[in-house]
Order: sequence, then C-alpha cells, then structure tokens
Amino acid sequence: MRQAVAGDDEAYHRLLRQVTPVLRAAARRGLARAGQPADQSEDIVQEILLAVHLKRHTWDVSAPFAPWLFAIARNKLIDALRRRGRRIFVNIDDFAETLADAPAAPQVSAGELAAQLRTLPQRQREVLQSIAVEASSIKQTAERFAMSEGAVRVALHRALSSLTAKLRDS
Repeated sequence: MRQAVAGDDEAYHRLLRQVTPVLRAAARRGLARAGQPADQSEDIVQEILLAVHLKRHTWDVSAPFAPWLFAIARNKLIDALRRRGRRIFVNIDDFAETLADAPAAPQVSAGELAAQLRTLPQRQREVLQSIAVEASSIKQTAERFAMSEGAVRVALHRALSSLTAKLRDS
C-alpha cells in the first residue's frame, strides 16, 4: 500500500488482487454469523474495494495497513446488514410437507353475488361494474360518469367494502 500511495499503479493492482480473496472470505464469515446467505458477499467486497480506492489517501503510511483495511471491511459489512434488515433465510422446500395448505376461499354463487350487487347504491354498482367487469380505468370511469378520479376511487372502495361485508354475513 505504501508503494500504491506513492503512485505505483502496478503495486496498487497487485495489492487489490491479493486482498480480494481475504475480503471475500471475511464477508462470507460475517454474513454467515448474521444468518445471511453467503452469495451476498460479492456486493460487499465490491463496496469495500471501492471504499479503499476512494479513501486510500486517508491511510497513515506509518501505520499498519491490515487494521485500516479491516475497519473499512467491518463497516461496509455492518452497512450492508443494516440495509438488508434482520432477515433469516430458510429454504422452504425443507418444510413443504409440514406447512398447512392455505384455507380454501369461500365460494359464493353467481346468483348470490348478483343479488348482493343489486343492494349496492346505483353509483357504487355502476363504478364497480365499469372497473371490475368492463376493465375500464379509473380515469375512463370518471369521464364516463362525470366524476372526479378521487370520487371514483371512493365509490369503488365503498362498493367493495360493502359487498365484502354483505357476502361475509350471508
């Protein structure tokens, strides 16, 4: 690193090639300790190398290089773990037989649905019909019924909420 700081580009490239496998192993160990997949280590190694490159002028040539390098590595690992949050990765295939199936959605007959639709206020029914059945957009529905887009969203939300409650009660 002293030669690199003095301007020797070849020495700098040799240094980076030599420290990369060490950094990769350290990143993998750090990820494993945190319960994270080791395949994320390459991103962290790249961040470390970039930080070394950008901050190499801050290294004190009279100080040892390794503690400076590993301080950067530790900080970049911590930054990466914070960005990812606390996630534990478990292969779901290992538990496929023990997981319960999702409960079946309750079935509503077409006749019952049509009867409940008729109980909605006319404007809500028209908005729901336009968007859900005819696949019109909010904007198209607003133009069709001379409403604001916000009013269409409110009518749609109220229609769906009301319909859901009625079907749940029946």
